[in-house]
Amino acid sequence: MSEHYSTLDDLDVRGKRVLVRADLNVPVRDGRITDTARIDRQAPTLRELAEKGARVIVLSHFGRPKGKRVPEMSLKPIVPALAKAVGRTVAFGDDCIGDVAKAAVSKLKDGDIVLLENTRFHANEETNDPDFARALAELGDLYVNDAFSAAHRAHGSTEGVAHFLPSAAGRAMQDELLHLHKALDQPKRPVLAVIGGAKVSTKIALIENLLKKVDILVIGGAMANTFLAAEEINVGKSLYEANQLGTAKRISSLAAKTGTILTLPTDVVVAKAFKAGAPHRTVQARGVAADDMILDVGPDTIAEFERRLHTINTLLWNGPVGAFEIPPFDHGTTTIARLVAARTKAGGLLSVAGGGDTVSALKHAGIADDFSYVSTAGGAFLEWLEGRELPGIAALATSKGKPL
Repeated sequence: MSEHYSTLDDLDVRGKRVLVRADLNVPVRDGRITDTARIDRQAPTLRELAEKGARVIVLSHFGRPKGKRVPEMSLKPIVPALAKAVGRTVAFGDDCIGDVAKAAVSKLKDGDIVLLENTRFHANEETNDPDFARALAELGDLYVNDAFSAAHRAHGSTEGVAHFLPSAAGRAMQDELLHLHKALDQPKRPVLAVIGGAKVSTKIALIENLLKKVDILVIGGAMANTFLAAEEINVGKSLYEANQLGTAKRISSLAAKTGTILTLPTDVVVAKAFKAGAPHRTVQARGVAADDMILDVGPDTIAEFERRLHTINTLLWNGPVGAFEIPPFDHGTTTIARLVAARTKAGGLLSVAGGGDTVSALKHAGIADDFSYVSTAGGAFLEWLEGRELPGIAALATSKGKPL
């Protein structure tokens, strides 16, 4: 974990107005929240601050209103779910800056919580306008960033406000940074990374960074087809990126130079059609017919993964290794996920996973709670894997107030 930022342990919050940047951007369908995971992760920080006597002011974005008031993107409907998660009454303020916000904050007593309206209703949130950040800062005495999932955005509420107030990481942010640091910056070796998904083109920077950091890199999903094709292996009708064959060859060469073991599927599950329950068979990777589609990894590939799993101490996972949304092509991803979960529970393995499809796949396998840590951060998690500096984290390190 970085030595350069404070946590809640470093703050004296009693009687103080504490601005908390949370991520309450939860999925909503027909007016109902379909997944409260992000709210649940923010609750411990808000509860702890309230119990310590802080006056808690919650900031968040919701959707992409593009700087305008969009009624469907109001945070007000989130209040009941947030109150339930925290176990306290949560008030609501109809704006996040200005007189309306100040009035909502002025009503707070020690231990009270108010949620302010969507920060993205103001265009100068996303442009990180200093005047907007200052207007937010005027509402508080301290700033806590608990939204790692928005830390890759240099916005007013995620980066700008930290320059005006003494700042710290919330518990969810602290937990995320601790696990990410343990997994990639100072890991217990050997380290294995599973990188799957559809496209090599979206993960070039990520793979190149991981090649410098990990001992074994397992490539799965449709992106593995591009690597197979680069080795002049016929992939039939499978999804692959013909314009990335050179990239795949370069990555393979880079792996050889860094001494990283790069593994591809040795056998695959193929079908003639991409649909649930389609007739399918297992073939060697070099045995794919012209009208076959590769939709999953085969048993030999899974067995090889299991063998390697018992030689490592740290595992990173981003992306499914097959078309997990459609049975029976979920078998490879689900089996590998369960193997990792079992090894984690048995002790001795730090397992960290993240990315939207990855989280869905682990939930599908029924073991999302059995990894050491599962990040719900999406873009921020990917940028961290790429080795990029996240503005929201960097701002905590340069915060005003006590030395960090």
